[in-house]
Amino acid sequence: MPPSDPTDSYIIAPDPARADLTRAVDGVDHDGAPIRIPVVEERPLTIFLNGQEIVTAMTIGDYPDYLALGFLRNQGMLRDDESVTGVDYDEELETVVVRTDGQTTYEDKLRKKTRTSGCAVGTVFGDMMEGLEGLRLPETQVRASDLYALANVINRTPSLYLEAGAIHGTVLCKDDRPLVYMEDVGRHNAVDKIAGWMLSERVGPEDKLLYTTGRLTSEMVIKTALMGIPVLASRSGFTAWGVEIARQVGLTLIGRMRGKRFVCLSGNERVIRDVDPATLPEEERKHRRKSAPD
Repeated sequence: MPPSDPTDSYIIAPDPARADLTRAVDGVDHDGAPIRIPVVEERPLTIFLNGQEIVTAMTIGDYPDYLALGFLRNQGMLRDDESVTGVDYDEELETVVVRTDGQTTYEDKLRKKTRTSGCAVGTVFGDMMEGLEGLRLPETQVRASDLYALANVINRTPSLYLEAGAIHGTVLCKDDRPLVYMEDVGRHNAVDKIAGWMLSERVGPEDKLLYTTGRLTSEMVIKTALMGIPVLASRSGFTAWGVEIARQVGLTLIGRMRGKRFVCLSGNERVIRDVDPATLPEEERKHRRKSAPD
């Protein structure tokens, strides 16, 4: 039985009531009637690694420390064994500085790329691909019953998506329990927040599952693989390159999780179908979260 309050399962859950994450905006509906609706905020956040400016991301503004740590870790700029001495966030300047006990090898590398290309961020994808060489994820099994239980809880969890829409969510899970649920205007920001929390709290990835509300693209697959998480699931669909990379690194990739259905395009041998979907109750319409188009 799922908990009566879905947020009981979480270490960190969305906070749709937090006033600084949305603003009320007046408009006119299809009938010409005045309407006031909550709209998600979007703010710039400039991330520094020691003295080097790295990137400016647009974000809703919660958990800037986790976002910065996770972005740097997922881009290969911070190693898991890197000694982080501080994470300083300045709300007024909209900056966050991640400090290490010495200059990282990536700072010189980034300076060279900025000089030659003029666009450091555009060169990062290649570095992420380099990190996949020789990578093979743990052969962690996943139970269909856990997938259904997770979807039930996640879809009933109060969130900014249900409050205002225009936002993506990512949830770190273990077995049938969702642990950390992050949201942001960009799905990659939400993943980076998860990565930052894991790095900060020294949480291991080998027995975890990552659930995303967005498409299972190559970049989502790469980020999940580089985080060491062996299972990635979504209500949305796949891209061909995402599937190809998942198969290459041994990532179990499950999409189109809607109601009693799901599709596995990588790692099916690790999926334990321990429940008959016909015996499951129908998902209530009010809890059906719309997925992104395939």
